[in-house]
Amino acid sequence: MSRTLKGIQVSSGIGIGRAFLIDRRKIKVEKYSVDVRDIQREIERFHKALDLSKKQLLEIKEKLVAEMGKKGHASIVDVHILILEDEMLVREAMKIVEKEHVNAEWALRKVLTQFASFFEAIDDPYIKDRRSDIEHVGERILRNLVGKTISSLDSLDHDVVVIAHDLSPADTAQMHREKVLAFATDMGSKTSHTAITARSLEIPAVVGLESISVSVKTGEPVIVDGNDGIVIINPEPEEFRKYLDKQKHYKYIVSGLLKFKDQPAETLDGYHVELKANIEFFDEIPHVLSRGAEGIGLYRTEFLYMDRKTLPTEEEHFQIYKNLAEQISPYSAVIRTLDLGGDKITSKLHEADEPNPVLGLRAIRFSLKHQDLFMLQLRAILRASAYGKLKILYPMISGIDELRQAKAVLAEVKHELESKGIGFDKGIQEGAMIEIPSAAMTVDLLAKEADFFSIGTNDLIQYSIAIDRGNEHVAYLYEPLHPSVLRSIKKTVTAAHSQGIKVAMCGEMAGDPLCTLILVGMGLDELSMNASSLPVVKKIIRSIRYQQAANLAYCIMTLSSAEEIEGYVGREMGSLFPEFF
Repeated sequence: MSRTLKGIQVSSGIGIGRAFLIDRRKIKVEKYSVDVRDIQREIERFHKALDLSKKQLLEIKEKLVAEMGKKGHASIVDVHILILEDEMLVREAMKIVEKEHVNAEWALRKVLTQFASFFEAIDDPYIKDRRSDIEHVGERILRNLVGKTISSLDSLDHDVVVIAHDLSPADTAQMHREKVLAFATDMGSKTSHTAITARSLEIPAVVGLESISVSVKTGEPVIVDGNDGIVIINPEPEEFRKYLDKQKHYKYIVSGLLKFKDQPAETLDGYHVELKANIEFFDEIPHVLSRGAEGIGLYRTEFLYMDRKTLPTEEEHFQIYKNLAEQISPYSAVIRTLDLGGDKITSKLHEADEPNPVLGLRAIRFSLKHQDLFMLQLRAILRASAYGKLKILYPMISGIDELRQAKAVLAEVKHELESKGIGFDKGIQEGAMIEIPSAAMTVDLLAKEADFFSIGTNDLIQYSIAIDRGNEHVAYLYEPLHPSVLRSIKKTVTAAHSQGIKVAMCGEMAGDPLCTLILVGMGLDELSMNASSLPVVKKIIRSIRYQQAANLAYCIMTLSSAEEIEGYVGREMGSLFPEFF
């Protein structure tokens, strides 16, 4: 009898094949007392497990670097190596062994639990998901401590659908697209490294299934529907035939979409929308260009600060931004300045604990307080702007004062570089992110002093509706089509265009095909999204007239609830694009 499980779709496509179960469940750890005379032996056991773990990760990295196009994934493995080298992890575990006279496994598990609690308290969903990196590293050390073999995915000799409790970045980075047809896990979210890697490799994936790893046996037939977030175990013949047809249809649609990758995202009557990509590593640039991106609409710089013992130097910043500018040429790239608080990047910048970090010292607030770090980053961006088209984006702007302060700091850095005879783009554009209600309500004022706007819908929705998008109890309230959100977007576009500046959108909403006509009809100049969404969004834009989009946008603004709007848009899009909806 077939069984169907519903999870979170993180990478589109349909995979059909035999299950290959990878044991990534947490190691069960027993606590036992250690005699004082044996404490040193426990410490030595721990260090041997650390050394072995590091050796394993270095071997994985070497294999990835040796393969074409895997540098970006190798850098994800670097994150795990840095965690292994973190003195705090080692010091805290050894302190427990020495003080409590317990075994190394128990001490490490206790430290990992403490770290997990710390990350769980952080409101930013991306940073919250980084706790999984520490857990993956901890589980690797624990497996080596107890002598349990860590199976690898790089030696598969036949096609499989990978099933696991969870997969680490090292696991997904080793996956070969020609052997791994799809994967499904109990754990995970749309912003986890596993999900990011799946999308970059274009492997169909569903995560957050909770019990898939105990519901499937190796060799059982499985269907993974990455479009709808469904996994079917032991499908009935009728289901099997249905999904074979869906798989063929999906591949046909995708191949057809890619034929237009070099065509502009332009409506039938000539209205052009720039389609760009959000990226985390500049190694992703070849892939996003192959999907038709017209530049980078959002480059997140907080990755430079995470999982490291020291702060990045100006030269490190410069080299990365220079590479970005050169690789994306002749298109432009928007670099968002640091969008994290001090307690989330490195102990060298540790601030006092905040009861509500999401409303605390973060993003532009943090940068303006730590102007030495802010100026260092701005210097690097300006220097790199001599090598290509770069723009600067300030996150979490709450009002005109913050924007003016940020612009004043940049002006000071420009003056410094000019006095030293260092070249840069003197006309570099400065943009403000519209992602909190105070900015959305004062866009008419901000538009007079910003060069462009970029709407960050992820936070705009969260702040407008007052929900924690990572809280499963209120997740149903996270509604991109809520009237308040749509009115904020429309107000932003109107204010910007009245001052002759452009408006982009870089949140998840920008890449949602259901929202494409609404955003075009509202007058968005640019949409920036995950690379996998680009072909579908471009197809929709190229298939309609601007007036159709404008009419749809006008009609939904007369409706009173997100449910009504979603129903209306769903029917309209289903009628226009039955192949997608």
